[in-house]
Amino acid sequence: MSLPGQIYLLTTTTADRNPWFLDMDFAIATCRLMIEPKTWGDARPLCWVLMPDHWHGLVELGERDDLSLVMNRFKAVTSKRIRQTAPIPRIWARGFHDHALRCDEDIHAAARYIIANPLRARLVDHTGDYPYWDCIWL
Repeated sequence: MSLPGQIYLLTTTTADRNPWFLDMDFAIATCRLMIEPKTWGDARPLCWVLMPDHWHGLVELGERDDLSLVMNRFKAVTSKRIRQTAPIPRIWARGFHDHALRCDEDIHAAARYIIANPLRARLVDHTGDYPYWDCIWL
């Protein structure tokens, strides 16, 4: 059950963990959709990072759309855009992992965890060097 106004830490992987987003065109197209209202409905992305084979985000639900609808829309919109340039049968794996942040959890610590993902994966030496992320607090 998802709750309006709740902030969720979300993770979804690509189908078969294929590193589709090593392709710069796919990554840029997907990142551009992160700021499009149609991608999120009445939910609000607070922080996200697009990794080669997965996506992490902090998303605040709105009043209308439940979490499953938000994530299904995110996957459908991004998949459609990528398929306009490449005949890839499935971009995203089915399902997603979610964690509802409790009131005693530090939202900024969750955002730092997300943003530091490329650093932990040794894709970059400095967080700011990774191009595929955004956070409302920075």
